[in-house]
Amino acid sequence: MTAIVCVSQSWGIGRDGALLFRISADHKRFRTLTVGKTVILGHKTLDTFPGGKPLKDRRNIVLSHRDLDVSGAEIAHSFDEAAALGGVYMALLSRCDRVYVTKVDSDPDADSFFPNLDDNPDWRIESESETFEENGLKFRYVDYVRK
Repeated sequence: MTAIVCVSQSWGIGRDGALLFRISADHKRFRTLTVGKTVILGHKTLDTFPGGKPLKDRRNIVLSHRDLDVSGAEIAHSFDEAAALGGVYMALLSRCDRVYVTKVDSDPDADSFFPNLDDNPDWRIESESETFEENGLKFRYVDYVRK
């Protein structure tokens, strides 16, 4: 399994139920990596998508402890269905062997965080891109693999 995430300098991913960054190049990369595949996401992430609708051309599995009816998505209520309740990344990271990270050179206030893979001895950097800039935000792609 593979995780894909965009993080701040302190590994923040969101604030008040919204993503910290909107970088079109990152969205294009996400699309390239996921079209034709299954994506597993939390209901809070689904809420950040345009119109709160599932992604096209992908099988969408939404993790939620709530009863949801989302056209174009399957709803999972447990890890055995897709993940444990709580943070999606935390629940699924132990099953991942690769993580595609977009690291943004900015550190806005966040209330949701991804585990810091740089401090985790189970992970190593496989590759790192040059630095890009979009709308004043500098970022790079860092691919991690489990040791």
